[in-house]
Amino acid sequence: MKWRMWLKLGRISNLPTVWTNALAGWVLSGEAFDGAGLLLLLVALSLFYVGGMYLNDAFDAEIDARERANRPIPQGEVSRTTVLALGSVMLALGMVLVFVLGTLAGLAGSVLAAAIVAYDWLHKRISWGPIIMGGCRLLTYVTAALAAGGLGWAVLLGGLGLFCHVVGLTYAAKQEAYDRIGAAWPLLVMAIPVLVLLFMLADNLALGLLALYLVWGGWSLSLLFRRRPGDVPRAVVSLIAGIALYDATLIAATGMFGLALLALIGFGATLALQRVAPGT
Repeated sequence: MKWRMWLKLGRISNLPTVWTNALAGWVLSGEAFDGAGLLLLLVALSLFYVGGMYLNDAFDAEIDARERANRPIPQGEVSRTTVLALGSVMLALGMVLVFVLGTLAGLAGSVLAAAIVAYDWLHKRISWGPIIMGGCRLLTYVTAALAAGGLGWAVLLGGLGLFCHVVGLTYAAKQEAYDRIGAAWPLLVMAIPVLVLLFMLADNLALGLLALYLVWGGWSLSLLFRRRPGDVPRAVVSLIAGIALYDATLIAATGMFGLALLALIGFGATLALQRVAPGT
């Protein structure tokens, strides 16, 4: 069905992690909630995410034809030009929306859009692509916080942990086409989110979420070393879902337990949607 192809192209299953990023960035800013503003932010960041994924496939079309021939463009389900145009339009619309939320939010969103394009264009050519991808997720926190009206140490420290989580999972994702992991030492960066959470936690419920994050992350990383077919892709999508667990733990650390539950639901939604559309 055509709609499933569009979902696959946009890796739509991972979209809930973008929403939990937005929620965490807003909460960590310490500013009051604005329902309309948060909704507008969610739409803008969703456009950034899906548009970026479309551009990723457009830029990688030639490589995918050799290494991942099951992707929509190599399969002939949609043209590269169409995907490139749609991705560009979505990024442009996302930038317009974040400027509605404020000049500083708009500037941060513009840097985010530039980072997305840089990653899509360069990640197959450079070894430090995971750093750019980590920067993209960090910038979601920054954009969300500036949309809320404040950018403090909690946003930056929480964003550092998110950055390191994403750098680690993106490094693993770079090995996905070969279904094996190379050097393991870059994955040590994933210890930093744990240290960030330990520093910021002050409540039993948040500690429970930290335990869940640790167990989930440990299980996901263990898949990288089992050497069984399909383990690397399974580890990658599991670590992507773990982003929402990280967000939930940070939110709980602020005492906003109802919103932490929403982020936890985002974790479950990501896992459920990954059964409908591939997460990578």
